[in-house]
Amino acid sequence: MTLKEKLHADLTDAMRSQDDVRRSTLRMVLTSVTNEEVSGKQARELSDDDVLKVLARELKKRKEAATAYSEAGHPERASAELAEAAVIEGYLPAQLSDDELTALVTAAIAEAGASGPQAMGQVMKVVQPKVAGRADGGRTAAEVKRQLAP
Repeated sequence: MTLKEKLHADLTDAMRSQDDVRRSTLRMVLTSVTNEEVSGKQARELSDDDVLKVLARELKKRKEAATAYSEAGHPERASAELAEAAVIEGYLPAQLSDDELTALVTAAIAEAGASGPQAMGQVMKVVQPKVAGRADGGRTAAEVKRQLAP
């Protein structure tokens, strides 16, 4: 069963159980997946990796919206966004711990033979495929920058 099929099946279950948050979140995610499939010059079927990228993008949007709502004094809207984020997180692979990310970045630096901040791009090319979906790009970049700092 592909990830997209699992999302559809879970949407059906959420509708049957009248779980409004899960239902609306899954509908939104499936709409984003469909939009991604039909964007561009030619429609295509997304792979599970592509669907994970869409999920990660939607999760980031929810977290940013929750932060914006809480800063603007709307805690009820912030909690609604965080509830949606929790549903989306259930479909993403487990996030890397700080120690695991540090070890992967250290290995990537050694593999790329990099030294100094100017080699950040080389290291990111090596480390991104290894952490794909398991660590935020900003978090990964910050760790690479920290380790390459003189």
